[in-house]
Amino acid sequence: MTAAGQPGPVPARIGTAGWSIPRAAAHEAPAPGSHLERYARVLNCAEINSSFHRPHRTEVYARWAAQTPEGFRFSVKVPRTITHDAQLKRCRPLLDAFLAQIAGLGARLGPLLVQLPPSLELSTRTARGFFALLRERHAGPVVCEPRHASWFAAVAERIFEDFRIARVAADPSRIAAAKEPGGWAGGGNARRIIYYRLHGSPRKYWSRYPPGRIAAWAAQMQGWIAEGAEIWCIFDNTASGAAFENALEMLRCASPPGRPALAPGGLD
Repeated sequence: MTAAGQPGPVPARIGTAGWSIPRAAAHEAPAPGSHLERYARVLNCAEINSSFHRPHRTEVYARWAAQTPEGFRFSVKVPRTITHDAQLKRCRPLLDAFLAQIAGLGARLGPLLVQLPPSLELSTRTARGFFALLRERHAGPVVCEPRHASWFAAVAERIFEDFRIARVAADPSRIAAAKEPGGWAGGGNARRIIYYRLHGSPRKYWSRYPPGRIAAWAAQMQGWIAEGAEIWCIFDNTASGAAFENALEMLRCASPPGRPALAPGGLD
């Protein structure tokens, strides 16, 4: 059943890191239009990863937003200057600049993605300080992909709950718990966010997921949708072009007749 006070099921958001369309799959997103326009006619979200490496002007984000239908959403990766260089400390100016830039997405803005380096061990003081700083400035959805085992302890889950941070379900990972979603479980009129980041396995960023893996994740997503969660499924196995094709396979696998909760294109 849908959680009390929340609206009924919504379509899952299925997309890729970036919006590249491999040549072999170009017929799936035919011209006319830019790559993003073509992509957004087929899939309903994209994860902006380039923001991790370099800043983009507000106008660039606004231009991307303008190329997508009304229901399309972007998740945006928080810059490495915050997560990796500063390691979440003393980053107020960096965070303010980033939030000002992504304001260009307007209503197309989805979750912020905070990916942490594998070497970053949990410091409760630092984590609470950073997420408090973020929440003072941003009320929207936030997801975190920690990669150090210390972030999967009960104390970390309490921090995520306190600041309404969803923990990403990542594949592959050397940490077993990282493959399952965690963190904030939703509340009030706010949905829980289940955010999958599928990097490709066994060869990270390259391997294409076989149909059996896609079907298993699709079944999981249907279960979360039935519980009222908002689903994001991002394929990051982009180096070989597999991400776009896996995303389309997920869309088709998860949308059989009689189960319309996963849908392509823009969502109203």
